[in-house]
Amino acid sequence: MTQPTNAESAPMILFSNINKWYGDYQALADVNAEVKKGEVVVVCGPSGSGKSTLIRTVNRLEEVKSGQLLFDGNDVHAPMHSAALNKLRSRIGFVFQSFNLFPHLSVLDNVMLSPMRVLGVKRAAAKTKAMQLLERVGLAAKAGAYPAQLSGGQQQRVAIARALAMEPPAMLFDEPTSALDPEMVGEVLSVMRGLANDGMTMMCVTHEMNFAREVADCIWFMDAGRILEKAEPEAFFTKPQHPRAQRFLSDLRSH
Repeated sequence: MTQPTNAESAPMILFSNINKWYGDYQALADVNAEVKKGEVVVVCGPSGSGKSTLIRTVNRLEEVKSGQLLFDGNDVHAPMHSAALNKLRSRIGFVFQSFNLFPHLSVLDNVMLSPMRVLGVKRAAAKTKAMQLLERVGLAAKAGAYPAQLSGGQQQRVAIARALAMEPPAMLFDEPTSALDPEMVGEVLSVMRGLANDGMTMMCVTHEMNFAREVADCIWFMDAGRILEKAEPEAFFTKPQHPRAQRFLSDLRSH
């Protein structure tokens, strides 16, 4: 068997002693963790525990105060001009809680826009790719529709297709189902499940514990800006080690 090269074995995302403050409030405290290539990590914990802040440091939507964060070997928080930052961000697919689609563009144009503008993909090629992605998220029939004509679940699936259009090596999901009606949650999680099955590197902040149990390779449990526990789903849900994680799961079950 051939030994993996350093590039292949290096983590896709590496957090080293990450600290973040908002004034006197410490939002992230000494975070050390890694996401390997092809791994699905679910970040969970109570509200205000730092989950969304952590995931938003990966594409520098949030600046860190100290520590180092590497994405595919690149130092995300090193000094860089805006063109370099945009290039870095173009390789990190990000799906937000709110869908952030352009309301004046059709579904198809929303998905085509970034590859054409940022990567210089020709219109015909961008259209072919966009249609393939809309097919993948089950929305090819809605290509000509506008965001306002879609349900929340459909808009979020378009947002996923739009992120995938840039062919990112990793996808970040920041509570992608929390703004959706309960009956629409499943359709978005189903698309995410498909991505995980295809080997996409994913970091997901979510309250959907059944999804976490089925799809995650690793669960990170956060509270007060720290990762208190990292475990495989089965171990986390059946035998959580940290008292705070035990309380969190027991509260979830009582609801």
